[in-house]
Formats: sequence, structure tokens, C-alpha cells
Amino acid sequence: MAENVLLRLEGITKTFGGIAALESVDFEVRAGEVHALIGENGAGKSTLMKIATGVHQADRGRLLWKGQVVRLHTPRDAHRLGIRMVPQELTLVPQLSAGENIFLGCLPHRRGLFSWVRWKEVHERARALLRELGHDLDPTRPVSELSVAEQQLVEIARALAFEAELLILDEPTSPLSEYETERLFQVIARLKARGIGVIYITHRMREIYRIADRVTVLRDGRHVLTRPIAETTPEELVRAMVGRELREHFPARGPRMIGEPILRIERLTAPGRFYDVTFSVHGGEIVGLAGLVGAGRTELVEAIFGAREYTSGTIVIAGRPVMIRTPADAVRHGLALVTDDRKTKGLILTASVHTNIILPVHTRIAHLGLFVDARAERQLTERLIRELRVKTPSADHPVMLLSGGNQQKVVLARWLATTPRIFLLDEPTRGIDVGAKAEIYEWIRRLADQGAAILLVSSELEELRRLADRILIMHRGRIVGELSREEATDDRILYLATGGGG
Repeated sequence: MAENVLLRLEGITKTFGGIAALESVDFEVRAGEVHALIGENGAGKSTLMKIATGVHQADRGRLLWKGQVVRLHTPRDAHRLGIRMVPQELTLVPQLSAGENIFLGCLPHRRGLFSWVRWKEVHERARALLRELGHDLDPTRPVSELSVAEQQLVEIARALAFEAELLILDEPTSPLSEYETERLFQVIARLKARGIGVIYITHRMREIYRIADRVTVLRDGRHVLTRPIAETTPEELVRAMVGRELREHFPARGPRMIGEPILRIERLTAPGRFYDVTFSVHGGEIVGLAGLVGAGRTELVEAIFGAREYTSGTIVIAGRPVMIRTPADAVRHGLALVTDDRKTKGLILTASVHTNIILPVHTRIAHLGLFVDARAERQLTERLIRELRVKTPSADHPVMLLSGGNQQKVVLARWLATTPRIFLLDEPTRGIDVGAKAEIYEWIRRLADQGAAILLVSSELEELRRLADRILIMHRGRIVGELSREEATDDRILYLATGGGG
């Protein structure tokens, strides 16, 4: 199989500020192969792939493309070879349309003395690529109007548009529902059949066994194992990633008292986003919210939190109708929102861990609401860092330098500081590793045990089935079904989410 190797990295070492991000790492991917690259946040996966795409240069080691030593000084060098990456951090231009982004830098145009862009061809080719990915997205829509999931699809389509020989997908399904994920897997299978190599970075164990041919595990910047996927078990891979046994990702469900309704939504409507939505969440209850991309789940929870407008309907908290038009209103009424995109909606990336945690309670802690009580603020921050086991050099460390899992813990810590009674959790484990997921799951269960009302939006059906007491399903902006914990199966949820309920 050596002659089929597209890219080989040998003895790759990379340091940042004297700290080793990678140490003597070997990795290869073959033509027509899906090679999964896994590890905890901070294991070195993204750094290794940035070296493979010319973003970073290795301090030591070498890269071979089809058996020939190459030096990649810029991403353009990698593009010339046929190496393309869909990054975890989206790189689209918000002001341009989806079609323009897909062909950015290589727009089809008429050559000659008077040249112009062939816009009809741009839109037709972009539409065909997006349909191949299973999404009937209008390529003329500005990217700024697209959801995170739709933007991710545009990123993948852009990589496919340039006929890459090696495609690197970094958490490509993190914003996708399982239905869209299956569509993506079908596309990947077609790419494999054409001889295209795929490096697939993910934290989702089920995806590895669904799509990968081989798997490589990194831990703390070092290579731990490479093996055919058929010769591994999930338990073995988790142990290789975290360096210890992690027997159960989901906490055991103990006896819990379900109280009176704390949050009730009555006929909430925002035309074009969601319609006539009615449901309730009781104290001590976890209610799941399932649906496909574009079903309106994020728009709904953001409207409940005052981050989006709605035109009619009522929000009732503890039996009393309330008016929530801004996030400040929501916080005053005891709501907390963990957003679907922590980096653009949930954190101030350039600020410290301390600043991010203390932001919503700054005035509450101040003496007489005016004078900063730095000592009380610091004590609260340090306590929450300890309780949530946030891995950070100090509370003053910039939050942008933390791993995804620790960033998500900071978001949760911020809202715990406000002592809310209603949690709106929108994809709370997106893009974080298995160890951090287990800790987030434990906190969700603990908050419910303490009497909080929790609305959990997730595209991972197992997450909903294992955590939620009951599951609501949205389709095209409407609640189309409700399943008890006992009734909820993947097939039944997807049947309703795709409009099978009528």
C-alpha cells in the first residue's frame, strides 16, 4: 500500500513559546482512504493539520507528497498539490453570497479583452455542489444570513469545488444534525470511490466507526496509536485519548423530583423562523429539542432569551407572564443561554477567563451597585474554575487560548454565577472532546437534580435520548411531536424531524 500514500508526515515536532505542541509525530493518509485523527482538545490535531496545509512550518521532521519530499511555506503551496482543508473555525466572507464564497479566488469568467464573471455558471455550479451535500441552499444568499450549519456546508462545498486530492475535514459535522451528517457521509463515500483521501478529525466516536478506514490517536502532542478501525474498540480509543478508563460518558440517572412548570411558552411566533410554538419545562426536568438544520431550534431559544425578536406569543415564568425583549431582561428573570457558537456568541475571546465569568454579575457584586468588589469577584471566579475543573494557567489567562472544552466550561461558569433557574442549552457539547463532554453531561444532570428547568438543543440523538426526560421535535419552525424517554428512538425522532408526522 506504500505506493498509494498521498501524504506522509515523519517525525513532526512543533513548539510555541517553548511549549511542545507536537513531538516526533508520524502520520500518513492513502488515496481513497478515510483516516480519522482523534484526541482530546489540545492533543495537537489542528497543529499537525496546519503543518500539512502550510499554515505552520515544522521545527523538525519532513513532509512527503506521493513519495516526494515537499516544503509547504503557505496554504497556496498545499492547494497547488491538491490539499484542501475545511477548518473548524469558518473562513467565509460574510458580505458575499454562498456561491461567491464557494468559488472565491477562482470565479468562472469569460476571458478576453472584456472579461466578466459568468454569474449564472457560478450559481448553477454552487447549487449543484450544495445539493450533492444534501442541502437545497440558495447560493445567492449572503453568508451573513446563514446559520452556522449552513455556513459549514458552504465551507465543505468550497473545498470540493477545487477537485482536491486530499481533503481535511476538521469537525465537519459539529453543526449538523444526524440526518445531514448521513448525507455528508454519502458524499465522502463518493469521494473515496474517486480515489480522494480524507483526513477526518472528530470527537464523535460513532462517526469514526461509521466512516473511517484507519484511526490515529494523538495525546499531549505525541502519537499514541494508528490502527485499522476494524481492529479497535471504542473503549480502547477513549483510553488512548485520555490516558485512563472513561467507563461511561453519560452520568447514571438517579431518582429526581419533577416539580411545577417553571418555563412555559405559549404560541410563540416569529414569521419565517418559527410558528405557534407551545411547550413547558418543569423544575428538575430536562426537555430535549430535536430537529434538522434550519428547523428553527436556535432561533427559538434565542428569541426566548431576548436575543431575537418574536411577533406574538407569551413567555410564562413560574406562572407569571413576562416580557423579555433583551438578554438583560432574560437574566433578570432567571434565564441563562449557552449559545450554539461559543466563540462568536458566548465569549469575549480577547478577554481573560475572569472577565468572561464575571461579566453578567459585575454590578450585582459591587458595593451598593457602584464600587467594584475585586476580592468578591476573584473569589467567585476561582470557586467556579475549581468546581467546573477549568484547565487554565490562571483566571487572568486569555480565554481564546483555552481548549474548546474549557472554553465551554467558562461559558457555563458565567451563567452559574447568575444563579439561574432556567437553562437554555444550545448544542452545549459541540466541538469538545469525550472527557469534557462527560463533565458537561454531569453538570447538566446535577443542575436538573437541583431543581433547574433545562431545555437542551442537540443534533446528537444519543445525547438527547440519554439525558432528556422527554424530547420535542421541530420541523420547519413548528413543534411536530413529543416523545417520552421510553418512546424516543433514533428512527422515530428522525421520522418526525423530516416531516413524517404530517
